[in-house]
Amino acid sequence: MKNQKEITSDLKGLINILNDGKEGYKEAIQNVKSEALKSIFMDFSNERAMYAEELKAHIVQHGDYSENEEGGVLGALHRAWLDVKEMLTANEDSAILNAIETGEKAAVDKYDSVLKDYADHADHYSLLSKQRNGIQKALDKIKMLELEYTD
Repeated sequence: MKNQKEITSDLKGLINILNDGKEGYKEAIQNVKSEALKSIFMDFSNERAMYAEELKAHIVQHGDYSENEEGGVLGALHRAWLDVKEMLTANEDSAILNAIETGEKAAVDKYDSVLKDYADHADHYSLLSKQRNGIQKALDKIKMLELEYTD
């Protein structure tokens, strides 16, 4: 069983990847041509920001805090959103969607790793499950969009 500090560390790791996603979507908005994609990406960016705020509030309930607004410096393995910046140089909507898919998969994987131990996260399991399912839904949407925007 994890101690309180380890549990809040898990939640802060999720905040990092949520903020990386939020920032990745903002970067993508600046580089896609499609107005429809810009709108979808803005919605997903706002959703990630909301998820991060929900987790921050939960961390406060556990006697800790997180001021992270932009993602993390460490843990690049889990923050595949950095791939977005590389892909943006191609400046093609399909390449950007592909990079976003990579980031969303990393986020789902991070949530899955936290959710695998119910006992450690029982008091916020439903919140984490809801957020994970929201990210999975976004991932599914991105996969559909990739098909639409592939040449």
